[in-house]
Amino acid sequence: MKRRSGFTLVELLVAISILAIVAVLGWRGLDGIVRARIALTEQMETTRGMQLAFAQMQNDCEHLTGQRLLRNRPYLLAGADRMTLVRNSYTENEPARLQVIAYRIREGVLTRRESAATRDLVELDVLWKAAISDADTTPAVTLQSGVSAMVVQVWENNGWRLANAPKVQATPTQGPLPADLAPPPAGLQVALQVQGQAAPMSKAFLLGGL
Repeated sequence: MKRRSGFTLVELLVAISILAIVAVLGWRGLDGIVRARIALTEQMETTRGMQLAFAQMQNDCEHLTGQRLLRNRPYLLAGADRMTLVRNSYTENEPARLQVIAYRIREGVLTRRESAATRDLVELDVLWKAAISDADTTPAVTLQSGVSAMVVQVWENNGWRLANAPKVQATPTQGPLPADLAPPPAGLQVALQVQGQAAPMSKAFLLGGL
């Protein structure tokens, strides 16, 4: 009588161990692919959000109001994690108006707030003071989350300098502007530091209306 052939207990244990190792390696590889895909998707969403934020800033800079129209009032002010500017607002079949735009970073969120449009410079003074003192109650629009810092520079005298103070005088003038009034900056650069990235994302804009 022939003896039946089959697997021994040791052989079964070895086969099960090999299958377990293959399964673990396969799971780790799949988990790595999923994690990389999630990280790439988040990075793409962040990049897209930053592009939209920069596009909005570029539009505001292109319509920046000139100091002569404002009668020597401040039109651009930047500080730690904030930027405030005055821009021209256009509506079809209506004369141009002025708006105060405020960019702020609070708790890692970059927001943009725009004031009501006006043609009255006295009213504009009130809107400007409300914006720089954060007393404006106009709802802000969220542009991008995960932003930890913002640095603003202006291009003057063939170089960049921090835009931490208004370039023009803070006191409005009623008569003609002085002939030796310092020329306004020609460009503006905004650098935004995104959480989790080593280097900030920056973009330079030409300043219009000056």
